[in-house]
Amino acid sequence: MRPKTFESHCLRLPAATKVVQWEGTSVFKVGGKMFALAGGFVEQLGGGFMFKTSNMAYQMLIEQGLARPAPYLARAQWVQLVSNNALRDAELKAYLNQAHALIVAKLTRKSRKALGLD
Repeated sequence: MRPKTFESHCLRLPAATKVVQWEGTSVFKVGGKMFALAGGFVEQLGGGFMFKTSNMAYQMLIEQGLARPAPYLARAQWVQLVSNNALRDAELKAYLNQAHALIVAKLTRKSRKALGLD
């Protein structure tokens, strides 16, 4: 997936925002909490996009050699794709949707309501 496609998909998700921090890294958030990263230090670490995953997806992506535990974020079940093209676009979009949903589920009811997510 091209970085522009990645960015546009992330920003189409409900209440998603983008900030640029950490050496030019695009950080995609919902309710102030990260769900995906691209560019900047992500590229400097020698891999593709990073995103939050479920426990099962985390194990599966790593076992299949499509991703590795994300530096600094692996304990929170984040992966870094081995390249931006490791997954087909449709698959990556599904994982991004899931990453967004995982973070939304951890927000307080008040936060979800304020963001129009309830």
